[in-house]
Amino acid sequence: MFPKALLTRKRRRPEVAFVGGREEVKFRDVRLFLVERRMGKSRRNFLSNLARSKGFCVDDALSADVTHVVSEGNAAQELWSWLEEQGFRETHDKHVLHISWFTESMSAGRPVSVEIRHYIQNPAVDQRSCAHPSAKPESAVSPYACQRRTTLDNHNKIFTDALEVLAENLELCGNQGPSLAFRRAASMLKSLPAALRRLEETQHLPCLGEHSRAIIEEISECGSSSRVEEILNDERYRTMKFSQGNSSHIFFRQCKSLVCHSISYSSALVAGFLFYEDISKPVSRTEASALKIIVEEAVICVNPSATVSITGGFRRGKEFGHDVDFIIKTPEAGQEDVILPAVIKRFKSQNILLYSDLQESTFDLRKLPTHCFEAMDHFSKCFLIIKLKREQETDARAGKDWRAVRVDLVAPPLERFTYALLGWTGSTLFLRDLRRFARLERGKLLDNHALYDKATNTFLPAKTEEDIFAHLGLEYIEPWQRNA
Repeated sequence: MFPKALLTRKRRRPEVAFVGGREEVKFRDVRLFLVERRMGKSRRNFLSNLARSKGFCVDDALSADVTHVVSEGNAAQELWSWLEEQGFRETHDKHVLHISWFTESMSAGRPVSVEIRHYIQNPAVDQRSCAHPSAKPESAVSPYACQRRTTLDNHNKIFTDALEVLAENLELCGNQGPSLAFRRAASMLKSLPAALRRLEETQHLPCLGEHSRAIIEEISECGSSSRVEEILNDERYRTMKFSQGNSSHIFFRQCKSLVCHSISYSSALVAGFLFYEDISKPVSRTEASALKIIVEEAVICVNPSATVSITGGFRRGKEFGHDVDFIIKTPEAGQEDVILPAVIKRFKSQNILLYSDLQESTFDLRKLPTHCFEAMDHFSKCFLIIKLKREQETDARAGKDWRAVRVDLVAPPLERFTYALLGWTGSTLFLRDLRRFARLERGKLLDNHALYDKATNTFLPAKTEEDIFAHLGLEYIEPWQRNA
């Protein structure tokens, strides 16, 4: 058996090789410290050697001289707890950064400018500008939509409308990455409490890339963007927007991708054509409320203990939507598997069901957690077209006193209800950033089914949405503030 001292020397030999300080230091104002936790000793040694070879000064111990702390894979709360135990405090000349800043600097061969997206924010401080007078003003706006309160009041509509046109055009052309960048920029501007008055005000705002800033600058100077105007006048764009944005087309795509093999796609197509005029029109909040009464009556008739909650844009305070989504809460295990077929049968007996597509549950906890986020969850759900009686208007020409409306129902298991409610409420970008925040800042995996803690290898229970936000160390955001 080898002596302990010999084993220790052998294990630490790579560190000694990097502590020579032989490379020329080019950037004396920057002193790095790489956090070994999660990164690992060998990777930390490799990155330290790489930085030194490019002229950076890298310290092996955290001290008062360190200006840039670099971390990889650590949850923000745990990292900051450790840093504070070491006596490290972030000031105007000291930064705690994601590994992305380091890799960008290595690629550039110099220290790149620190942007808001690089920072690992201290969860204990909501706004550095309020807590520390000397801190950076850009920290007041989070790069994550789940840390911003975004209502339907938009003070920067002239900019957000233009950015969303660009995002939509890119999305229609299949360029998802650039499209998401424009959507994130628009989302951030929607959350601002006041209108931008000077271009300089965007200097420290997150999520604004080079192209988004150029559009904002052009609109500020000219009142509009030539690029956006060109897209709006493009016949190809208008055609694609009509086909993609049309409610009936969305319905067709859902049915095509989700419908069971026993139901032909042609049935959805026929239903779409039959009720095209109705389902292509927006659904009002008044109509959504009327549909909630219809759904509640059917659900209670089937199971008096069950409850119904409206989700989607209407839960976020919107006045119009392309359909109405409801989530059903059943009090006992197993009831979620039988309630939707019974509700469909009830609608048929009332002669108000025009189309139905029932999707049975494929939920299996043994297959969780998953790193691959899917747009649709695995709960029992059905997509319907329902007759909604018109209260004041009768289509005399068509000879009917009702309109067809798209309705979605989902019935998750009781212990999954809260996660399903959060997921079906949206908005899409809010949820995308919430999942991204959970993964990057907290070391957790979140989807419509569960929240999984990778550090403890456990699923975290949640009776309310507040519990989910608490698990992630976030302030609770009300549904009407999630319009990102």
